[in-house]
Amino acid sequence: MTHRKSRTTPSISTSLRSSSSSSSSSSSSTTVSPSTATTTTLSKATKRVLVPIGIGTEEMEAVILVNVLRRAGAEVIVASVEPQLQVQASAGIILLADTSISTCSQQSFHLVALPGGMPGSVRLRDCEILKQITTKQAAENRLYGAISAAPAMTLVPWGLTKRKKTTCHPAFKEKLPSFWAVTSNIQVSGQMTTSRGPGTSFEFALSLVDQLFGESIARELGESLLMHTSDGSSVQKEFNKIEWSLDHTPHVLIPVANGSEEIEIVTIVDILRRAKITVTVASIEKTRKIRASQGTQLISDKLISEAAETTYDLIILPLPSDFQQPASNFQWLAGVSKGGNAGVEKLQKSRILKKLLNEQDAGGRIFGAVCSSAAVLHKYGLLKEKKVTAHPSVLSKLTNEVIDGAQVVIDGKLITSKGLATVTDFSLAIVSKLFGHSRARSVAQGLVLDYPKGLVDLPQKS
Repeated sequence: MTHRKSRTTPSISTSLRSSSSSSSSSSSSTTVSPSTATTTTLSKATKRVLVPIGIGTEEMEAVILVNVLRRAGAEVIVASVEPQLQVQASAGIILLADTSISTCSQQSFHLVALPGGMPGSVRLRDCEILKQITTKQAAENRLYGAISAAPAMTLVPWGLTKRKKTTCHPAFKEKLPSFWAVTSNIQVSGQMTTSRGPGTSFEFALSLVDQLFGESIARELGESLLMHTSDGSSVQKEFNKIEWSLDHTPHVLIPVANGSEEIEIVTIVDILRRAKITVTVASIEKTRKIRASQGTQLISDKLISEAAETTYDLIILPLPSDFQQPASNFQWLAGVSKGGNAGVEKLQKSRILKKLLNEQDAGGRIFGAVCSSAAVLHKYGLLKEKKVTAHPSVLSKLTNEVIDGAQVVIDGKLITSKGLATVTDFSLAIVSKLFGHSRARSVAQGLVLDYPKGLVDLPQKS
């Protein structure tokens, strides 16, 4: 058997900061129905990927992995190692797996990718079926990988890192054999790829896309995810600066609909909860279950009618795009390129949400939008005389002043972002405004993420 040469970074020109794992609490989820155990043979046309999850799995790592690989065209199976499909992840988001790991025992995969988190990595380690699947994957010279705590807490006990350079979350580096331990964000050693934590999840996922589909697809996908920072854009620009400090624990509302972008929902929730902010995810649909943009199903905390009984310090709108399960590479882009019309219209038609946002504005409280959801605020007349940014595909549709040279724009008590991969900076900017740079840096460190220098820029003149 031939093995690829060990390297520390994927051969793609995308760049993101690194990250680690920590946790908080509340709820959300991912769903599909279980299937019976079947035997499969691998097709060159379809790339099959297994992503196992357990109680305490890091949701940013799991969801970003699944989302990015599906965008690339992979058939991704999310399998629970628990007796039930419903799994509570490390920050309290409830993930509902596609199937049980037992149904995967006779199946073959092009890639087995393990998310981290604690005790999620230990739950994966203790699953005998998953151990057999991954051990067979390595023995047959097929791709496997792990991120955050999983390289040290799962792969090492299984004996799958022997004589391979390995990286992991800094908190678990001592568990790695010292001679083979490295500190790179991404480490590719033959068929094994390892990474450091939530903040390196995009890099990790794109490295795997590179190995499955090729460098050009990985590069194109990275650009579509807004991962490139070499275009001269600053991280953040702030206008009409005012303080956001509160005398109580901040309470944030995130309204969601079918087709909402799961990367944005999970990242915002995870980071804000790490900062000890109370977050409520509310469905504007008739049920709490939400089918997100790449097939992930989320179970919200409440219906919007229930959530409307509370006053919030901040309301954030994630991307409301059409749901499109990709049939081929980048078919998912159609929803974003046409502005996510169906999802936007659902948010715009919610009378309860409109009332909440108008009251938020009238009460001088904070609100924000990521990606194309700025169009909803525009429709409600909440962007008048405000400076904003949004996904490049919708900037021309906004009639107010658009700031295209920043990932995040703050104007008074309004915060907007381009979305997707920039939502990490968006979330940290919120933490910084509410609590100061010290707490935001602490959260970033927990993510193994370099604190964005742009978040400490001086405010811009209006």
